[in-house]
Amino acid sequence: MKILQVLPELGAGGVERTSVDIAQALAAAGFVPHVASAGGAQVSAVTALGGVHHSLPLASKNPLVWRQSARALGDIITREKIDIVHARSRAPARPALWASRACGVKFVTTYHGIYNANSALKRRYNSIMARGDHVIANSEFTKAHIIKTHGTKPARITAIPRGVDLAAFALEVGADRIQAIRAHWGTAPDERVLLLPGRLTRWKGQLDAIAAMDPRAGLTLVIQGDPQGRTAYVEALKAVIAKSTARIIIAPPHSDMAAAYAASFGVISASNEPEAFGRVTAEACAMGRPVIATAHGGSVEILQIGTASPPLGLIAPPGDIAALGAQIRTLGEMDADAARRFAERAQRRVRQIFTNSAMCAATLAVYRQLLME
Repeated sequence: MKILQVLPELGAGGVERTSVDIAQALAAAGFVPHVASAGGAQVSAVTALGGVHHSLPLASKNPLVWRQSARALGDIITREKIDIVHARSRAPARPALWASRACGVKFVTTYHGIYNANSALKRRYNSIMARGDHVIANSEFTKAHIIKTHGTKPARITAIPRGVDLAAFALEVGADRIQAIRAHWGTAPDERVLLLPGRLTRWKGQLDAIAAMDPRAGLTLVIQGDPQGRTAYVEALKAVIAKSTARIIIAPPHSDMAAAYAASFGVISASNEPEAFGRVTAEACAMGRPVIATAHGGSVEILQIGTASPPLGLIAPPGDIAALGAQIRTLGEMDADAARRFAERAQRRVRQIFTNSAMCAATLAVYRQLLME
């Protein structure tokens, strides 16, 4: 079984990490993984597995470059006897589709997110991700979105949640790592931190979380993330924080997220638009931290909102500042033992179901099924 994964670059994002995870699973099963991208920091991770990286300008959105990339991908498919082409992003998906059709091989896509579609042209651009012989959705929420938006038949879609790497998010985190992350935040060893991780962008709900903070809860809100050049938004956050009576810190991103979760008393995902999967929710649950989440998107599945009584986290409607504030106060009223007990059900669920190994096994099963058809 020869799989060629196609994506813009092999940097440090979630799509890239998932591609490497699947490459690792393929290598462990005795296959040589192939990845085509414009390159990046994780190329070495693929080649270290015995995989092959094919360098192509797949981040380009230029139709002329697409044509060139399609021909190059076709040459790779023929030369390497590729069985399935797996596209993970919109820009490279079009040349990948053209090449796979020209070579008569199966084409798979993974719908990693809920793409903005504010025009007919953008909807057409997005639709390429629903044109696979089989489509992998990163949650049941995303699967429903694909069916509604693109009219894709449910039988052609498999929901495979992104997995938490339980080796990386181990339950035991050394005191030195926790001390390092607290120094990064500028918090005291005994300070109870409510962590809001994620890139600094308005839809992630940082402004809502700031507005909902109540100093009586006894929690310090730490907003940790990369602004990705949004300096005006960061200044807006600072201006609102200056007027708050709660203790709120904006911290730069940090690579040791397991330590960040371990150093936290609780974690908040306040997104006012639905998360396609809800990586923060899943990782925090895996680390045994209570989660406050807005009740939409992938977090609904992870925390079993509407299917478990009570749900596995503290829930607020998106954009409801009063409800979010009430849940923050509820968390603040818990002591350490109560917080641990509250988080246990979600922790068990995530560590049993939303794992890296489960994601990889389900993806390889899709490949095998396609090759039997």
